[in-house]
Amino acid sequence: MHRSRCTKILATLGPATSSLEAIQQLFEAGADVFRINMSHTSHDDLATLVGLIRKIETDSGRPIGILADLQGPKLRLGDFAKKSIEVSAGDQIVLDLNKKAGSKTRIHVPHPEVLKALEPGHRILVDDGKVELRAVECSPEKTVAEVVNGTALSSRKGISLPDTDLPVGSLTDKDRSDLDAALAAEVDWIAISFVQRPEDVAEVRKIARGQAGVLAKIEKPQALNWLEEIIDLSDAIMVARGDLGVEMPIEKVPGIQKRITRACRRAGKPVVVATQMLESMISAPMPTRAEVSDVGTAVFEGADAIMLSAESAVGDYPFEAVAMMDKIAQQIERDSNYSHIIAAQRIAPDSTGADAIALAARQIAETLNLAAIVCYTASGTTGLRAARERPGMPVIALSPVIRTARKLALVWGLHCVVTEDATDLDDMVDRACRIASKEKFAKPGDRVIITAGVPLRTPGATNMLRIAFVSSDGNSGI
Repeated sequence: MHRSRCTKILATLGPATSSLEAIQQLFEAGADVFRINMSHTSHDDLATLVGLIRKIETDSGRPIGILADLQGPKLRLGDFAKKSIEVSAGDQIVLDLNKKAGSKTRIHVPHPEVLKALEPGHRILVDDGKVELRAVECSPEKTVAEVVNGTALSSRKGISLPDTDLPVGSLTDKDRSDLDAALAAEVDWIAISFVQRPEDVAEVRKIARGQAGVLAKIEKPQALNWLEEIIDLSDAIMVARGDLGVEMPIEKVPGIQKRITRACRRAGKPVVVATQMLESMISAPMPTRAEVSDVGTAVFEGADAIMLSAESAVGDYPFEAVAMMDKIAQQIERDSNYSHIIAAQRIAPDSTGADAIALAARQIAETLNLAAIVCYTASGTTGLRAARERPGMPVIALSPVIRTARKLALVWGLHCVVTEDATDLDDMVDRACRIASKEKFAKPGDRVIITAGVPLRTPGATNMLRIAFVSSDGNSGI
């Protein structure tokens, strides 16, 4: 099985899609990577879901990526004596550490770090921005805040602090426990929530020790101040538009999405666009026209992957949502404008032999109208370089390492195949032609271009190009 598109699809698993049959349907509908939200998943359930996905992977013969999404620090109000209170613009409310149930004049905030970091003028957004408070007087013990807008506050609602740089990392004790469980289950990607600074990424990298790729979710304004450094330290980036749209003026989100996507394209790092892409399909069998355009914009921009959250986790039409996303991506990639837009965004290669080889492979393949680019990649680096070029023909990534192939399932345009290491150059060329034919990317008489490193089995040493004919038996011709 191979997809008829380059843009990958992430589907979030949840109550609506936690059975073997449901995950199989999502995969057949077009999901390339599955997201497991650790906010709602126990360690036992995580292990069960990973086992189900691996069974589908084995049955299909196609590597499937798994992303474990850490919850991150969730800031919430305490409880109210009457569950909720009514508020009006101009009301003043005290936020303090007193555990006594809240009233119309004071609220318990069980986060000392919040009160220590708040300064006069800082915004305090409650319940995804439905209520906005502004700090007036601040001390480490309490903050006096004024209601800017909103009508009601209720127990345990989430808090966002768009103006406040919290002096705490993005990993909580729960996250550390979940991270250990995810690594033990051998997931392929770890997503870090509420990243504020490069150190947040470095902390997870130190714990993961290369066992899984590290994906930083950009959903806080503070992260934008360190965007280049965060991209540099991360293996991939997610534009998490939900929380980003709460903590920043919502009209700025489209521009930020383009900024992040293009920065990742320059760096050769995978980028995922996420949140509310087909939101109406949680309860409707068809998306709105605006949602279709939103997905199309991400595809036109050259994002590596697009993601479904509640649509596939708890929605009434999870399989239809994946199939719709698949259909939109295919149509956009066939659009006459698509190749021109993608080509216009290409980045000049770095001054390395591997980058020069990746550039040359694309140029030769496009000039000679070759059937496919086949790259051997043990660590995944060669595959990433090939995808960075955004070539106009399929890219087959051959790897002897199953975990590399699973990780690359997130990356634009890569059709990953697990195969034994080649024994010599002739075997390498024959194997590449045979797989290109078997996977139905090339037919007898077609030519493919092969990139690899010589000597063989030398990680990161991509230095060779070879053009080969696919013969009638699927091997290389003269």
